[in-house]
Amino acid sequence: MIEQDWIWGFVGGLLIGLGGAVYLLVNGRVMGASGIVGGLVDGSGMRTVWERVAFIAGVILAPIPIYPIYRTVETHITSNVAVIIAAGLLVGIGTRLANGCTSGHGVCGISRLSLRGITATVFYIGAGGITMVLFRHVLGVI
Repeated sequence: MIEQDWIWGFVGGLLIGLGGAVYLLVNGRVMGASGIVGGLVDGSGMRTVWERVAFIAGVILAPIPIYPIYRTVETHITSNVAVIIAAGLLVGIGTRLANGCTSGHGVCGISRLSLRGITATVFYIGAGGITMVLFRHVLGVI
């Protein structure tokens, strides 16, 4: 029997893929969260501001209906606030340098067989693995 966590991960992955497909079909653009948020932050996405706001609102509000069922979620995140802030900043910088994030390159890029998306995904997964080895096993920070 499969553990329930794996089932929810599978369902979540299907929903992210479905969301990416619907976003592409409806808007003709790739669903990349960093690009959607970045367009609001730097002002380049003001032409599609309400579409971007609706996307962000959906990401924030979507978990609310299942909250009564799953009130506690076990995570393995560190309690070190400095590490969390540094990680968030590094992810933000990385998405700007790579011109996209995991949803844009990983989900939508790979599914479209985009060489750029596949290459970016290989590099950020590799960098993430190296970072975990370094910070957890060498430095003992995480």
